[in-house]
Amino acid sequence: MCGIVGIVGKDSVNQLIYDSLIVLQHRGQDAAGIMTIENNMFHLRKDNGLVRDVFHTRHMKRLSGNVGIGHVRYPTAGSSSSAEAQPFYVNSPFGIAFAHNGNLTNAHELQDEVFRVARRHINTTSDSEILLNIFAHALTQTSELEVTAEDIFKAVEISHSKVKGAYAAVAAIIGYGMVAFRDPNGIRPLVLGKRATLLGDEYMVASESVAIDAAGFEFVRDVAPGEAIYVTEQGQLFTKLCAPKASLNPCIFEFVYFARPDSFIDGISVYASRVNMGKRLGEKIKREWADIDIDVVIPIPETSMDVALQIANTLEKPYRQGFVKNRYIGRTFIMPGQVQRRKSVRRKLNAIKSEFKDKSVLLVDDSIVRGTTSEQIIEMARESGAKKVYFASAAPEIRFPNVYGIDMPSANELIAYGREIPQIRDLIKADGLIFQDICDLIGAVKEENPAISRFETSVFDGDYVTGDIDHEYLEGIDKARGEAGKSSPTVQAELSNLEMYNIDD
Repeated sequence: MCGIVGIVGKDSVNQLIYDSLIVLQHRGQDAAGIMTIENNMFHLRKDNGLVRDVFHTRHMKRLSGNVGIGHVRYPTAGSSSSAEAQPFYVNSPFGIAFAHNGNLTNAHELQDEVFRVARRHINTTSDSEILLNIFAHALTQTSELEVTAEDIFKAVEISHSKVKGAYAAVAAIIGYGMVAFRDPNGIRPLVLGKRATLLGDEYMVASESVAIDAAGFEFVRDVAPGEAIYVTEQGQLFTKLCAPKASLNPCIFEFVYFARPDSFIDGISVYASRVNMGKRLGEKIKREWADIDIDVVIPIPETSMDVALQIANTLEKPYRQGFVKNRYIGRTFIMPGQVQRRKSVRRKLNAIKSEFKDKSVLLVDDSIVRGTTSEQIIEMARESGAKKVYFASAAPEIRFPNVYGIDMPSANELIAYGREIPQIRDLIKADGLIFQDICDLIGAVKEENPAISRFETSVFDGDYVTGDIDHEYLEGIDKARGEAGKSSPTVQAELSNLEMYNIDD
């Protein structure tokens, strides 16, 4: 999962992009980058690390220009090398800088086509660079020396026809302006903002509406599935639907975990959707655990706090903060080896023992992926004196890998794969375990926008909306992950522990 932003302004946009990336930091903590255009030249700064650590005053001074794009990276396809940090750029045609959120499911085939047909070399293992070259080659096919809006839309249309998977992308083209587009299934989010100035209108695109707010722009709307946005350097806006068959299927995990609660995505308040999740899960607990005496409801910081509060209200039980999160330790997501990952939970969270002592507690989390973090937190609760520890997940059992930009483990590493709830409960050593039903999760999110007929829910039900994922494809992912793990313990750690990211956001 990554965060992207693009702005066409009337003055220098470097600070606006920086501020936007700061509030999108939860979408990627591995690397950050900004590319701006001034006097027909790119200015670039990118590196591994958090936004605040990658950009210093000397870098910001060099990032001049009224057109720019930015990116924060969480590794999905590719490695954590600084060479994988975005934006990427190509010199032909014109000079195109590019940033991408999502994952291409036919990346290998596309890379082969890029080499054979376009004679273009891919220099990294990132599928974002592949998407950039697909778009760039398409633009060379549709334009002469001067590019029109229709040329750009035709290039996006060609890209849509070739690319499969989930993607929201933003590009800056020297001499022309900014282009942004969203995959025809609308899996990954993208929003449009606008700001009126004395010199004219400024436009902005971003992964979440919270970035629009932070930059002082007005939210206009979500970019539609398959739609392309083109804003010239002078601030003229053009839009067009560039996919013949487009439908909105937003990733439901954005609402469960990844998106900020103060964001709106596809007409849905992330905060309200989580409150709804808590209400529905609370009702299920009330029905199925009527004979269980729960003394207190405690969230596992931070995504589950809104869910847990609503569960407590529904059950008419006290809500308490039982864990304190250390915000100053730095990233612990990429950890070479299980021993270090286990230690990092203790560094990140500490229990308030008085909230556990001699109580039957209900712990609430947004989801359970591998189960290792859940097991350790339950252990911490018992060490703090809890009599009984029950565990509730705001999401259903995760039984399938995600192939659309969330780098979840392969199926064999998922604790729910091939297991029933009693087995999962025993593995994490809980006294009771309850999951949200898939129909209730969908209902909780859809309640905020009934017009959405389908969500991308493949991690729960194995139904992949792009229609190109089968057993052979998933086996290929397993094999690739295994080979990556043998060659690099750091990469293996990236690919195997989404739950550690759960206390890192």
